[in-house]
Order: sequence, then C-alpha cells, then structure tokens
Amino acid sequence: MSAAGRDHRPANVCPVTEHEESRGSLSGRLNWLRAGVLGANDGVVSTAGLVVGVAGATGSRSALLTAGLAGLLSGSLSMAAGEYVSVSTQRDSERAKLAMEERELAESPQDAVAELARAYEGKGLSPGLARQVAEELSRGDALTAHAEAEFGIDPDELTNPWQAAGASFLSFTVGALLPLLAIVLPPAGARLAVTVAAVVAALAICGWVSARLGEARPLPAVLRNVAGGSIAMAVTYVAGTLLGAAGV
Repeated sequence: MSAAGRDHRPANVCPVTEHEESRGSLSGRLNWLRAGVLGANDGVVSTAGLVVGVAGATGSRSALLTAGLAGLLSGSLSMAAGEYVSVSTQRDSERAKLAMEERELAESPQDAVAELARAYEGKGLSPGLARQVAEELSRGDALTAHAEAEFGIDPDELTNPWQAAGASFLSFTVGALLPLLAIVLPPAGARLAVTVAAVVAALAICGWVSARLGEARPLPAVLRNVAGGSIAMAVTYVAGTLLGAAGV
C-alpha cells in the first residue's frame, strides 16, 4: 500500500492492517519456498525413476547420461512451461479484477466504500468501525486498499509468470542433478546403491522441509515421500531389467 494510503489510516486500525500485510507477505514467501521444494522433489523422483530404469536394462554410462540429461531437460522445460501458463492465467484474472474495481471506484465510489466496509465487517470489525476504516483508506490509495481487502491482491506485486517459470525450471533442475550425478559418477558396481541412498536422503530432506513449511508433522511426510520415491525406483528398475533381459 502507498504511503498516502497509510497516512490516512485511523490510529486504531494500523495494527490490524499492518498485521494482515505482514502475514500476507510471509505467506507469499513461504508459498514460493514450498513450491521450490516440491519442484526439486519432482526432479529427484522423476529423474531417479528414469535413470534407475535404464540402469536395469544397461550398464552403459553414456546411455545413462543421455537418458538422464533428456529427462532433466524435458522435465524442467515442462515444469517451466506449465508454471508459466498457470501463473499467466492467474495474472490475467488479477488484472481483470483490478480493472473492475477501478471502474467501480470511478463510477460508484460510495458503493465501493460500502463494499469495502462489508469486507471489514466480515473480518470482525463492528459496522461503525468498518465504515470508518473503509472511508479513511479510500481517501488514500483507494485501488490498493480495495483490491487487498476484497481480493487479496496488491497491484504493485502481481504474480510474475516469467519468475515462476524460472523458479520451477531451476528447482526441478537442481533436484534432477542429484540422481543423474549419482548414477554416472560412481563405478559400475556401486551405481545403483549410491543412487538409491542419495535419492532416499534427498526425499527425506524434501519431505521434512515441506512439512515444516506447512507446519505439519515431519515424520509422516518423510515416510510418504521416501516410500513413493522408492516404489517408483523399484518399479522402473524391474521394468528396465525385464526389457534388458528380453533384448528390447
């Protein structure tokens, strides 16, 4: 919210609105961090399943490297493209809501103030105080005040599809590099064991971090994450072994 908007707040309203802004900012940062952890987790699982499956069919280091790099690139690009489309749609929706609110403020300012007052009543303020808050905020940066209260949108901090796509690409790539390096760097006899150990450790860490960010119990999240990744690796390894034995 602009300085003008803050200057027109009544003294007894500042703690409420400043707390909401701080909470919203923290929530946004945690969501980005959680998305990064989940993207890295996807990179670990999908690439591990791919390279372990190929390892079941062949011991060729070049084949493992080729398959791993192909999986890394296709997965990271797919994640980036999907995130770009999703966030672009969200941004278009946010812009449409802002345009609608701007028209309402220009054409029916009193109706807009009444709507904002109802929004604050829904947050627990008394009707009189809610009306006072709405009128005071509307004298400053009215669009920001209305957009934040009614839609949870800050006009100065709209979602950025390029930023989201880049973050998804980077997080998936970081996660995918671990199983790829674990399968191609060790000697042939230790590849599978090193990869499984590295992937299980990475999945445990991702599960723990995501649970902590979501304020949930870490142990169930860690167990689910490790179990899911282990099953994926086991299934693809068996499939690769059978295909390799069949000479496919």
